[in-house]
Amino acid sequence: MSIPTVLVFPFPCQGHVNPMLTLSQKLVENGCRVIFVNTDFNHKRVVSSMVDQYNEESPLKLVSIPDGLGPNDDRNNLGKLCDSMLITVPEALKKLIEDNNNIHLKGDNRIRFIVADVHVGWILNVACELGIKGALFWPAAATLFHLVSSVPKLVDDGIIDSDGSILTSKGTIQLSPSMPEMDTRTLFWFHMAELMDGSHYLNYLVHHCFPALNLTQWWLCDTAHELEPHVLTLVPSLLPIGPLLRSDHHYKTNVTLRSLGQFWEEDLSCMSWLDEQADGSVLYVAFGSITLFDQNQFNELALGLDLTNRPFLWVIREDNKMAYPHEFQGHKGKIVNWAPQQKVLSHPAIACFLTHCGWNSTMEGLSNGVPLLCWPYLGDQPYNKTHICDELKVGLGIDKDENGVVSRGELKTKVEQIFNDENIKCRCVVLKEKVMKNIAKGGTSYENFKSFVKAIKE
Repeated sequence: MSIPTVLVFPFPCQGHVNPMLTLSQKLVENGCRVIFVNTDFNHKRVVSSMVDQYNEESPLKLVSIPDGLGPNDDRNNLGKLCDSMLITVPEALKKLIEDNNNIHLKGDNRIRFIVADVHVGWILNVACELGIKGALFWPAAATLFHLVSSVPKLVDDGIIDSDGSILTSKGTIQLSPSMPEMDTRTLFWFHMAELMDGSHYLNYLVHHCFPALNLTQWWLCDTAHELEPHVLTLVPSLLPIGPLLRSDHHYKTNVTLRSLGQFWEEDLSCMSWLDEQADGSVLYVAFGSITLFDQNQFNELALGLDLTNRPFLWVIREDNKMAYPHEFQGHKGKIVNWAPQQKVLSHPAIACFLTHCGWNSTMEGLSNGVPLLCWPYLGDQPYNKTHICDELKVGLGIDKDENGVVSRGELKTKVEQIFNDENIKCRCVVLKEKVMKNIAKGGTSYENFKSFVKAIKE
């Protein structure tokens, strides 16, 4: 049987690159070659973080194209990044595909399938122009997919304007049993208002990305049926294939092997430090690739970790500009710039995870049965917190005071509460077993993925 070549293109953010690289590795494990396309800016970061581990001869090949921005432009400005990519990427991607296929006029190395992040779904127009089949991948909760895909109807019903502005508070969307009829105005700003240039970004998704759903029957999502059963019933075309986790035993057991696709080099010394800690004793603290705190909040977080008087592993990215408060001792903790999170969360020393509630972190925490302390930052994270705490009941929320700050006392209280809550711990273990059955043979996610691979090879 021939080995098909698949091109995979994520939106250029760490939280999108990670699950799509795992998806790519699973495609390779199932008999495909993959050309993984990052932007030039992110490609350099990914390759530099690998410490010479990347093999150019691998069936998973890393390549890049320009995003159209300059070297000093802020790529966290989503509006600017999206506008630039719309102008630059289609022609650059078309050239990459044509150059590859002209070199390989016959045989397996011709690109014959494209998997696009929904957030760059418009690249399927390039695929159609070149006669290449495609699929779309949604890297967040299925509920958020349902919400955004409902925008055109909400516009038609006069509930929101075409730019995402709220026209009226009338109208509801049914998302889940615990949120049966949430007011549309509340719902939209709950999810979108904290996004940088939120209405611009929503407009980008609705007008440039989601129309690509009409170009393919394959809509894939990094979720599991037991996590969002109600909304998956409402959107039956969206296929859960999660949790997307590194399945390679060699990766899990080899402490020197780094995760492919990271923007920062992982500090693997944290794994040997965890080996020295008692089982179920460590608080893992990580806020993803974007979250930033001001000095006052950073101080409260640091001093709160001291107050817990428990061992902690704290990830502080190298772009953090805050100084440690002079009272901070940190003698019970280990601080790293970036961690191999999947390895960390599977370590028996981890007791709970203080998280920003990004969907990748949520899925990794749930897949390892780790209770979650929820401190959302922006975008879909407040919803993920609600889902974790109120629906799944496997975590606790961190509350801000009247000044919008999480105090050291609040952190200490919630850490003690979750360390001692046996009901949450039990629910975490039960949910882990349910979620992981999905990716075992015969599970819903496993069978969905197998069907997708079969379609690629046809």
